[in-house]
Amino acid sequence: EEVEVIYKSDNIKSYKIKKIFEGIIGNIKRRWRETDSLTMRDELSKYQSSTTCDACSGHRLKAEALAVKIDGKHISEITELSVRKSYDWFQGLTTKLTDKENEIASRVLKEISERLGFLNNVGLEYLNLSRKSGTLSGGESQRIRLASQIGSGLTGVLYVLDEPSIGLHQRDNSRLLQTLSNLRDMGNSVLVVEHDEEAILSADHVIDMGPGAGIHGGEVVAQGTPKQIMSNKKSLTGKYLSGKLSIPIPAERRKGHFAGKKRKEIVISGASSNNLKNITAKFPLGLMTCVTGVSGSGKSTLTIDTLYKAVARKVNRNRVIPGKHDTITGLEFIDKIVEIDQSPIGRTPRSNPATYTGAFTPIRDWFSSLPEAKTRGYKPGRFSFNVKGGRCEACQGDGLIKIEMHFLPDVYVKCDVCDGNRYNRETLEIKFKGKSISDILNMTVEDGVKFFAAIPSVCDKIKMMQKVGLDYIKIGQAATTLSGGEAQRVKLSKELSKRSTGRTLYILDEPTTGLHFEDIKKLLEVIQALVDMGNTVIIIEHNLDVIKTADWVIDIGPEGGSGGGMIIAEGTPEKVARVKDSFTGYYLQKVLKYK
Repeated sequence: EEVEVIYKSDNIKSYKIKKIFEGIIGNIKRRWRETDSLTMRDELSKYQSSTTCDACSGHRLKAEALAVKIDGKHISEITELSVRKSYDWFQGLTTKLTDKENEIASRVLKEISERLGFLNNVGLEYLNLSRKSGTLSGGESQRIRLASQIGSGLTGVLYVLDEPSIGLHQRDNSRLLQTLSNLRDMGNSVLVVEHDEEAILSADHVIDMGPGAGIHGGEVVAQGTPKQIMSNKKSLTGKYLSGKLSIPIPAERRKGHFAGKKRKEIVISGASSNNLKNITAKFPLGLMTCVTGVSGSGKSTLTIDTLYKAVARKVNRNRVIPGKHDTITGLEFIDKIVEIDQSPIGRTPRSNPATYTGAFTPIRDWFSSLPEAKTRGYKPGRFSFNVKGGRCEACQGDGLIKIEMHFLPDVYVKCDVCDGNRYNRETLEIKFKGKSISDILNMTVEDGVKFFAAIPSVCDKIKMMQKVGLDYIKIGQAATTLSGGEAQRVKLSKELSKRSTGRTLYILDEPTTGLHFEDIKKLLEVIQALVDMGNTVIIIEHNLDVIKTADWVIDIGPEGGSGGGMIIAEGTPEKVARVKDSFTGYYLQKVLKYK
């Protein structure tokens, strides 16, 4: 349809033109098609959703390919099975084939069964064969690669693994460790970066780095067998392994918030997304709750896909589609929901802890109020590396130059104009206590707290990062160099520095990933502080040190995939430990017996 458009401007007279109105959907489609900007695509993707293809019903193949069947199943029906079910199907296939067919297929079936067996042994029996790789967690991806290496049968190889136990329940951990032992027994060397107690104790040789983190680390504190590490007085890891140090169990569990005699809680009824079996889950408010269960049991589906998205849609007005459920009640007791995940705090080197936590704004204000800055007429914007003026234009305030490698990951090199300082010479001439704005950004959090001790607006925000155990990172450290665990703790520190209403619901997904025993102890102190303010914290977790300190536990299972999706136990850790059908309860008994 042709419409009349009137253009108005301050400089020229208004004029009219007639043009065809493409419509809102047409406009979005055109902009999506024409743009090269990732930011614009992210924005436009909010108006899109994925639906199953009508032509192939989601099978991805033509009708001719799907017409070929073995034992009544086409290839897509097989790939939609879990690893465990497909393994059983291939095992039973030999009895249904003729002698001639078995002779033809024997080598192929043997290869398929072995590879599925490897996936089974590394704790991935719940995954569907057709699962998209982009939806896998880091731990799952690593274990798939591990399974493929076992199948290769190579010897004399040095394998390096970074926390293979991520996302694994204690029950599945022993199978993973057995797989690593098998790799070793084949004549290979296996080097594992790990914090898991069971993994460390099963190692032949341990190298303990420390004594602290960042500038306080970088030394070999102890090395030898696990027993030798435990007897070494300098080793913090050894003290936790031997039991000399431990994360304490709370003297008493919180009761939560009550309205009269009725406990305040958020109740989700009829949750049936993915593998959830039409369950009703109750999340008490004012408590620290752990959602537990074996890998693939449905923890994330219930907590992130259903609870978080349903609450965020209604309370935060987010445009998200929650997992399938009937009703959700109790939202009147909270005023916002926050998911603190391990995603990066920014995508460019300009994003850093100072900008994310809000500490950089008062730092820039302080520098602009210095006599020399006032004389030169410098405003706070002069000390920003996001706008022109004070920043180095060669690197546009990054301090680094990005070199595109096309078929390889991009490489960052130090800017040779500003020498990585981000600012131009004139800006760097403004100094406070002999330090330029660049020197401040290169300070560690620990040094920053001392340096800004007399300036509460800066010190308070930096001190929160110190509280969550990040005293070793630099105030202006590029977001691209922070680990997932560090990024998550920066987000936690930001939440801690906010004025609490006592009505916030926080959701954390495996916050102990990448953390040492001592780091977990500090993290728990921060989480408990959030709950003490009246807030509610829900954590998806496998780590028993975290689970034992929770006020409430919801255990989902009993198995992963189609064998899970039910609430097996709920209550205090002591109550869950007494439930015979709960795998989490079985392992909780071992850590609670010392109470």
